[in-house]
Amino acid sequence: MQQNIGGRPPSPRSLLLAEVAQATQRLADAGVPSPRNDAEELAAFVHGVKRGTLHTVKDVDFDARYWEVIARREAREPLQHITGRAFFRYLELQVGPGVFVPRPETESVVGWAIDAVRAMDVVEPLIVDLCTGSGAIALALAQEVPRSRVHAVELSEDALAWTRKNMEGSRVDLRQGNALDAFQDLDGQVDLVISNPPYIPLTEWEYVAPEARDHDPELALFSGEDGLDLIRGLERTAHRLLRPGGVVVVEHADTQGGQVPWIFTEERGWADAADHPDLNNRPRFATARRATP
Repeated sequence: MQQNIGGRPPSPRSLLLAEVAQATQRLADAGVPSPRNDAEELAAFVHGVKRGTLHTVKDVDFDARYWEVIARREAREPLQHITGRAFFRYLELQVGPGVFVPRPETESVVGWAIDAVRAMDVVEPLIVDLCTGSGAIALALAQEVPRSRVHAVELSEDALAWTRKNMEGSRVDLRQGNALDAFQDLDGQVDLVISNPPYIPLTEWEYVAPEARDHDPELALFSGEDGLDLIRGLERTAHRLLRPGGVVVVEHADTQGGQVPWIFTEERGWADAADHPDLNNRPRFATARRATP
């Protein structure tokens, strides 16, 4: 029997919170990596409230459409495709089919890049984002390094439909094209080149999470037998774009730690090539500095 403290009747659990608990179990059984988080996010999305105020939704206001979106997530449709939004650092981005959904791991890559740019003795640093996708990296840099001049390129027309929405009203110079030959008008002038390119080996297709394998564009995921084909090409692009002393930052898979820095060798005009961990202490991105002649 529940004890009545202070003479007040116990607060009944709301219908929505009870449904969230059931939804959490369903998502867990389906193999969703973060079932509680996603069940609450979808409840907040459907009911138009913040996660922290789910308990304020009255039973009479429970929306049965909640179970429709839970079924979609249960089928491993990405949470961000259902809600139409993705959060990245201080940004809220529009995303959906055709564009790569930005991951939390990339936030640490951008954090390192921001620190590197701020440490440069440059009043208006020139930054290039290759393979920009949703525009997350370019927009974060433009927002957090206020006097920077940020340029971004994306090849896919499907992805660009989302990029343009996200960059509307921003000062980022967005172009469509191949990252390997982009921005020839900026050769030798850039302070920082950054990229989150495709890096999954084709041989790993069956091991990729359904959310990515079945919903993210293949162009943004896979790059040759070892996953490093595009990064090898971007090494030459970065060297062409950067001024002497400029820095390149490239994200890679945690299983590729130690491999990517060897692409940026002294023989090819680089110095200080190194790998860096993400917040989970897994190898996540490589950096190098264009050597001074």
